Amino acid sequence: MYLKEHDVCEVTCVDEERVSRVKSRIKNESPSEVASIFKALSDETSIKIAYALSIEKELCVCDVANIVEASTATASHHLRMLSKLGLAKNRKEGKLVYYSLDDDHVKQLIDIAFAHQKEGKSEGI
Repeated sequence: MYLKEHDVCEVTCVDEERVSRVKSRIKNESPSEVASIFKALSDETSIKIAYALSIEKELCVCDVANIVEASTATASHHLRMLSKLGLAKNRKEGKLVYYSLDDDHVKQLIDIAFAHQKEGKSEGI
């Protein structure tokens, strides 16, 4: 991807106050942890699983495997990763393990991503 003339400033002009304010805010947050969430969701199987859990409040590992057309071991691996990152949680009932999204923020994130993708398609982007 090449930069075009209209993609970059023609002169260097830095608003030091603005830059300092934003850098300070970023430094106090955890961009690497947020990046790991998006990295996990960038995997097609993981995003399918997260989306499935946004549609159904709770699914067992076997259901998830069937939905994403993967083995239970593969589904379980992705679910554990989502759980480790705080995106999903699980509970055991007898011999079954059920997963759900961790909270409404995760559901909103997934829903917004899919709404944005649909919006781009309808606009021909």
